Parts: sequence; C-alpha cells; structure tokens
Amino acid sequence: MEQPGTAASPASGSMFSWVSKDARRKKEPELFQTVAEGLRQLYAQKLLPLEEHYRFHEFHSPALEDADFDNKPMVLLVGQYSTGKTTFIRHLIEQDFPGMRIGPEPTTDSFIAVMHGPTEGVVPGNALVVDPRRPFRKLNAFGNAFLNRFMCAQLPNPVLDSISIIDTPGILSGEKQRISRGYDFAAVLEWFAERVDRIILLFDAHKLDISDEFSEVIKALKNHEDKIRVVLNKADQIETQQLMRVYGALMWSLGKIINTPEVVRVYIGSFWSHPLLIPDNRKLFEAEEQDLFKDIQSLPRNAALRKLNDLIKRARLAKVHAYIISSLKKEMPNVFGKESKKKELVNNLGEIYQKVEREHQISPGDFPSLRKMQELLQTQDFSKFQALKPKLLDTVDDMLANDIARLMVIVRQEESLMPAQVVKGGAFDGTMNGPFGHGYGEGAGEGIDDVEWVVGKDKPTYDEIFYTLSPVNGKITGASAKKEMVKSKLPNTVLGKIWKLADVDRDGLLDDEEFALANHLIKVKLEGHELPADLPPHLIPPSKRRHE
Repeated sequence: MEQPGTAASPASGSMFSWVSKDARRKKEPELFQTVAEGLRQLYAQKLLPLEEHYRFHEFHSPALEDADFDNKPMVLLVGQYSTGKTTFIRHLIEQDFPGMRIGPEPTTDSFIAVMHGPTEGVVPGNALVVDPRRPFRKLNAFGNAFLNRFMCAQLPNPVLDSISIIDTPGILSGEKQRISRGYDFAAVLEWFAERVDRIILLFDAHKLDISDEFSEVIKALKNHEDKIRVVLNKADQIETQQLMRVYGALMWSLGKIINTPEVVRVYIGSFWSHPLLIPDNRKLFEAEEQDLFKDIQSLPRNAALRKLNDLIKRARLAKVHAYIISSLKKEMPNVFGKESKKKELVNNLGEIYQKVEREHQISPGDFPSLRKMQELLQTQDFSKFQALKPKLLDTVDDMLANDIARLMVIVRQEESLMPAQVVKGGAFDGTMNGPFGHGYGEGAGEGIDDVEWVVGKDKPTYDEIFYTLSPVNGKITGASAKKEMVKSKLPNTVLGKIWKLADVDRDGLLDDEEFALANHLIKVKLEGHELPADLPPHLIPPSKRRHE
C-alpha cells in the first residue's frame, strides 16, 4: 500500500503494513473497516498524546472512541418546532419508528437516534452511553437531564442499513425554554455536529422567524458549514409569488447568522407523502427533492473521506490549542501574583492569539472562539498547564504531512474496488425508475413509451427546411446543416454535441430523418432540458434501427 520512495516513521510504517495485510486477508476489502483502522491507529498513536498533554478534552471535545471511526454515516435534523423534522424522517424511511410523535405543537422533546436494528424497540439514553458499539459514550458528560431526553429507536429498515438519522427537539422562541431544559442544548448539538456527516436545518415556509435559541444553535455549528444543508419545508402551502419572498427572506436571515459570503444550499419542497396543496411548483419540488436525495445517498460513499477530513480539522485545532496553553504557561509567574496574572491573561487572550498567529504562521480561522475560550479558562488552574513540547507537535505535523496522504491513497484504491455505495430503500426507491422517476417522459425522454417515432409529428416542418438546403443523394453536408442550426443561437459546444447525437450512421452527413432529429434535440435544449450523453433508443430514426 505504501508508495515507493516515501519515508515513514516506524509507527506509521507498521500501521500501513497492518492495513495491507488486512486488505490481503479479506478477499473484498471493506472501505470502512480498513480506513477506520488506519484513522484509529493514527489518532491513538499520534494525536491523542498531544490532546491529553494540553487538556484538549476539557476545552473542546471529548476523546474519540473506536465507535466514532466505525459508525455509519449520520444525518442530524435541526429546526424550530413543527417544521416537519420527524415527518421528514418518516418520509425518508416510509415507516413509523418507535417513540415517534407528530403534531402542530412541540411534540418531539427528545434526541432520538433512529438506527438499524434486528427488531423494533427503544434503547434509553443511560443504556446507550454505556454501549461501546454505539458512538454515544461521551454524551454522559451532559448529565441525567440530557440522558433522560435521549434514546435510540431501532428498527429493521433498508434506509437505516446505510445511514442513521438523529431527530432533535423542536426549538421554541424566548428564554423560557433554555432555562427549563436543564442541559446545554447548543453544546449537545455541537457535539453531534462534529460527528455527523450531514446537518439538515429545516424551516417552515409559513413561519420564518428565527428565534434566539435557533440563532445560537446555528452559530454553534459555525465550523461545520460544509456539512450544512437547508430545507425550506411545507413550500406547497403558499403561492409562487409568496414563496419567492419567503425564500429571499430566508437567505437574508441566514446570511446574517452564518456570516459567510457563500450562499448556503437551500432545498425547497414538501417532504411528506400527502398531496400538494398548491401544485403550481410541482416540477421545482421534484427537482429539489431529487437533488437532496442524491446528496444524502452519496454519504456512505464519502464517509471515510469525511472522517479523514474531521480528523485533520481536529488535529489543526489541537495544535493551536497546544500553542495557546503553552503560551499562557510561559507568561505565568513562578511564585506570587498568580491569580491577578491569570485575570490579566484571560482578558488579553486576543493578544496571545495574535502572538501565536505571528510566531507559528497559523491562519486566524484555525483558532477557537475567543469568548468561549475566555469562559473556559476562568475555571482552570494555570499552574497545571504544560510548557511547549515540540516532539508532540512534530508527531502531529508528520501525521498531517505524510500519514494522511498515504491514507488518502488507500481510500481511493478501495473506492475503486467497491461497487457504488448508495442509500437504498424507503423514499429513495420511489423515484428511481418507472414513469414517476424524475424527468421521465420529458425533454429527451419525451415519447419514450410511444409506438410512433416522437420526432415524426414535427418532421413535415423540418422537411420543408431540409429541402431548401439542396440535399445531394438525400443528404446535406455539415456546412449546410450548420447554417440552419446556428439560427437557434445555441453555443457551438452544444450544437457540436447535437450534431454527434443526430449523425446516427457517423457518415458526416445528415439525411432527412437525422436532420429532423437534430432539430428535435435543439428544441429539447431550448426548452431548458439537458441533452442525453448517448441517443436513447426511442429517438433513433426508424430507418436506422436494427430489426428486432
């Protein structure tokens, strides 16, 4: 597995020889097992010692466990109450799940991990956090108030074979809820955000107000923008003009909270199995649902890369944290005035950040939140902090520079050996094939089930143009066809593709049927549909079809 000519430390060398042996031992190497083993060993041998030395777990995130590397991709649903989170899960898996409650009032008051299991049942939070096979053990830090509001609904379902889905309590407006929860809701969501593969924020097209707590929650997801997708749900309940206004207002609100110049991807639709109330935007909803489904279906294929990416993010943060803690240690007096110096250092933490940034050429985006770090430092004993230990940091640098690159090669190799992994079952199967597949019978698919050639109905019109172009032996040259085809004003790249599709017999000339086909494909493109990569059987001119 190792590339020739690359130097590796003994630890990484033994790791990769283990991986290659494992791959040989198994006839069909499994993507998750092999890459997960590599990540697990890298973390335990190279990153964990740095985290423990500088108390990373007390400030940022608990240590990773085996289950964090082995678990299936997870999708986290977040939204205000009655935005359709639980209904969205019901729509995806096409089955009720244990503990499910749906209603216009705030019904889901718990975190529910919907996962695959041999039989239907509920596992309560306290039992979940002691199960080493589940990736939830570190949630016990949030205490009983949270664990009483956490459970796992397990059931045999084909969708859950590939992914797990986390349903969250609906977010209300105002201060009251934050006080009555008894646990730090935003911190729990941040814990999940670090470990999931996709975060879906749901909004209701009827009530777009983003409450204080929801705003705080979105800010807590700040470092995970790459995982966030936004769904504007229940969009079939308002007219098109209103929907445009709601969409604009949502983008404006999100822009203020997320505070990035890039626009978040928003999927508009009605994600349940009821008839559309206002069906005007049916085509839009179908296209958006298809896009969202494709995004979710790609998660198993990209899971190993996501874990790799998250480990790199964690390593960068751990390095910055080590520099901050060692800088604070360096500034502390040995004997007198420790408390006053501590206060001064916490207040001037911004200056320490700038100093670390300058000395070690670190990007400002890699630093933890200043305000949060100041809060956490208040309760720490600075005298127990450790001085800078270059060896630990060099090990992590070596991991980032060499080991991760080699692991990337394994990811790619195994991806090529494996069949395409996608989420199957439930709503994902409903739109795959048959007449209700997205775009079936439209654009280049028009006439797919007709006995007659679909181009035939417009052929008399195209024939009139064809005979004005002076055909020789019933065919026109490329130059003659070009004069007519450029009138469509389509770019040459598109017209070139249409020419290739229409010249069925590949003789560099077009007969009357091929010319009619070229015009039909131009019409398809002008109506806003995509051209097919290859000519579908129903579009092949009758005279060019092989006799079946």
